[in-house]
Amino acid sequence: MTGTTGTTQVTDHGGGVHSIRVPIPDNPLGHTLVHLLDTDAGPVLIDTGWDDPASWTVLTAGLAACGTAVTDLTGVLITHHHPDHHGLSAKVREASGAWIAMHEADAAVVRRTRENPPARWYAYMAAKLHAAGAPAAHVAPLLAAAEAGRPRRLPGLDPALPDRAITPGDLLDLPGRRLRAIWTPGHTPGHVCLHLEEAHPAGLSGHGRLFSGDHVLPGITPHIGLYEDPSLGEGSTDPLGDYLDSLERVGRLAPAEVLPAHQHPFTDAPARVHELLEHHESRLTGLVALLAAPLTPWQLAERMEWNRPWADIPYGSRNIAVSEAEAHLRRLVKLGRAEAVPGSDPVTYVVPS
Repeated sequence: MTGTTGTTQVTDHGGGVHSIRVPIPDNPLGHTLVHLLDTDAGPVLIDTGWDDPASWTVLTAGLAACGTAVTDLTGVLITHHHPDHHGLSAKVREASGAWIAMHEADAAVVRRTRENPPARWYAYMAAKLHAAGAPAAHVAPLLAAAEAGRPRRLPGLDPALPDRAITPGDLLDLPGRRLRAIWTPGHTPGHVCLHLEEAHPAGLSGHGRLFSGDHVLPGITPHIGLYEDPSLGEGSTDPLGDYLDSLERVGRLAPAEVLPAHQHPFTDAPARVHELLEHHESRLTGLVALLAAPLTPWQLAERMEWNRPWADIPYGSRNIAVSEAEAHLRRLVKLGRAEAVPGSDPVTYVVPS
């Protein structure tokens, strides 16, 4: 059973599962699909949406359309720490007393974000972009922000600390439901999908339903950028490698239906996983061709194919694009398909001779 209720954009997916289209202000994604899961101990949210008054209004109205209220919520399961998923978690907990659960790797990101002043974040971003070969004019606003000690204006700089850990492989403590945590790093280090190991209410063939967060989306590929483990040092991680491994794990689950956090539900997860694997292999092959001559990550990002010309990509999106170029470069280096040019500063990469 699937249906949409009124202007609150609530969809009943059957079997005690609803979704609410919570808007993301000034973002081409448009909305986050926040899922509501009924349990014998009370309703639980999967993600919460962006921290914005209009988003909060839609979320609370959506809950009412589902026959519940924010005060009735008993828990919040966060697929990953990004502000369009975790942004309203603090308000939900304050209003309801609900616990918040997250994978430890993303909880560590939340703790670092809360513990460090915004100026340090701006300085870190400036240093990363400088090392990637970004022009001085692009880095200058971040340096100025760091020196000015700007207040916390960016979304996600003061996220809620979780109360519980989501442990990969475990069945979550949700009475009356079988929801298992699947660790799917790549988009973030602690991204999780949540596998509802119950028969599909419409009788679709496959293994239950998968709340996929941003890991597998029906028509777009999630951003895969660099993230580091401070305990292991710079260059210790391989986010794209993590993502590709995680994709194969999800493909093997073969759920009857995928309920993602953006766009719309879909079936045939293995086919979508195959498309995403092929997309990234094609992109890696294309980058190898670009690296016939040495390029910095910034120069590589300028030459990569995006959804618009580089000249039309706004400032913040260029930072995301460079991080994605770096994640692909790191995968190529680990595969032996690219290497850093010794002594280059900023570092350039080239295919091995």
